[in-house]
Amino acid sequence: MLTAYIKTPLGIATIIGDENGVSEISVSQEGEVSIIIPAVLQEAVLQLQDYFEKKRTSFDFKINLKGTEFQQKVWKGLLEIPFGKTMSYMELSKNMGDAKAIRAVASANGKNPLWIVVPCHRVIGADGSLTGYAGGLWRKKWLLEHENPTTQQSLF
Repeated sequence: MLTAYIKTPLGIATIIGDENGVSEISVSQEGEVSIIIPAVLQEAVLQLQDYFEKKRTSFDFKINLKGTEFQQKVWKGLLEIPFGKTMSYMELSKNMGDAKAIRAVASANGKNPLWIVVPCHRVIGADGSLTGYAGGLWRKKWLLEHENPTTQQSLF
């Protein structure tokens, strides 16, 4: 597996993958930025940079998600949430065919290995609250605002 570290507005992103695709993207507060990006990770790096520069709303680089069958199903459901939109854990559970699976869905959501690309940040509480986010709620809030900035209406 090869690794690259890039600077983002939310910290240093770690991108891990090989010729089979990117298998992990995570973020931390600190770290050294890569001087050389491995060829198999270059497209992922470019697309993430475009995302942060508001030039991209979806990703199409090769991914290699590793998880249980259920986790894979949840992550596939997350990929169907449109850019700039949110969905509650309950809605996601219902979309998967089992409203009672809400806790299992939330657990799988929390184990998402591809930060931003598989948009777990778009899942919110049924009451609209920002609940649970492995990267910190401040990052979730930033990402949602980045994807759907509110425009100030003119008072005049």
